[in-house]
Amino acid sequence: MWGLTTTRLLCQLHTAWNASFHSGDTADVWIIYNATTKNLSVSWTYQRTSNSLEHTSLSYQIDLMKVLPESVQIGFSAATGLTEQHTLQSWEFNSSLDIKETSGKKVRKISLIVILTVVVVGVIVIASVMLWICKGKKKETTEIVNLTSINDALERGAGPRRFSYGDLVSATNNFSNERKLGQGGFGVVYKGYLTDLDMLIAVKKISRGSRQGKKEYITEVKIFSQLRHRNLVQLIGWCHDKGEFLLVYEFMPNGSLDSHLFGMRSPLSWVVRYKISLGLASALFYLHEEWEQCVVHRDIKSSNVMLDSSFNVKLGDFGLARLMDHELGPQTTGLAGTFGYMAPEYISTGRASKESDVYSFGVVALEIATGRRSVDLMGPNSNMGLVEWIWNLYGRGDLLLAVDGKLQTNFDEKQGRVFDDHWTLVCSP
Repeated sequence: MWGLTTTRLLCQLHTAWNASFHSGDTADVWIIYNATTKNLSVSWTYQRTSNSLEHTSLSYQIDLMKVLPESVQIGFSAATGLTEQHTLQSWEFNSSLDIKETSGKKVRKISLIVILTVVVVGVIVIASVMLWICKGKKKETTEIVNLTSINDALERGAGPRRFSYGDLVSATNNFSNERKLGQGGFGVVYKGYLTDLDMLIAVKKISRGSRQGKKEYITEVKIFSQLRHRNLVQLIGWCHDKGEFLLVYEFMPNGSLDSHLFGMRSPLSWVVRYKISLGLASALFYLHEEWEQCVVHRDIKSSNVMLDSSFNVKLGDFGLARLMDHELGPQTTGLAGTFGYMAPEYISTGRASKESDVYSFGVVALEIATGRRSVDLMGPNSNMGLVEWIWNLYGRGDLLLAVDGKLQTNFDEKQGRVFDDHWTLVCSP
């Protein structure tokens, strides 16, 4: 009798075996388990017989994963040798995967993963493209709404007027290079002449494709068009036509302050410099305290200070300006402005305020008095900028040594000392 026994020592299947007819004969035994079909089979045959009736086999359905523990040992049991002797002449063990069946499942599994991955990636890409298109359309719609609201608001008022693109092409001789006055980060400024008004103008043409330039254009038209002060550049009109964005200002015969301080023009006298400082302070006071809302300029610098024929100050370029309530303190606006003019606390916090504008004014005042740029180093072997250099002289009591050498004797020492105190106050850290 021989059979199949589970770990519970229960014989699950057995068959008769008459070994007496084959005493001393060699037998072959196969034990095969197919994990896919969960079939365990045992076959027994003798090498010296051709009688198929003496070939014995058993087959049993069993899941060895459920029956056997995680770790197993394989061995053989035999007779004691007292009455009979069983000899194991040789044995071998083979294990292999069902390549055909497994690979088929694996291929199907991999195919499913690839298909799902392609679908997911495709959905993400399509969604991203659609989101980008929707955002672009939303921005374009917002710009159109903003521009439409500007048209409606301004055309009802008595302020700046709307020009056609053709009017400004004629006024600037088709924006010829001979009419170019200067170039900034977001556009070019041209000199023009309006025949119907008999007036010289400055036309700022925003660079095509500059989203930031268009944003500043909208900000400037919305805010600047409402401001009225003798020390602010007058916005005469605007134009957004044929994909172009243009701003029209009154023409400033004496250009910008920086061209006089750092360019090849004749040096400004102390009287004119003092007048310019007072005019800039007056413009700033109007923006911060006298208008219905507090206007924080955020980009006060010498190149934005324009001078008319009598060297009166006209502060311009309100593209970065922000409106704030008078009762509120500094507000986070994001960092914007020009390096060398920005207050240290504004750089570290990104919170624009009246105080950060006043610091910028102080830097411009230092440039007016010294004739030096804010970013210039104060010597070939020096790492000090203008503000740090002034503080160094102030600590030594030699602040008057900073006065522009071009002034020579044309300098009011009393006014200079008064300004010394103001400079140190507005530029104090």
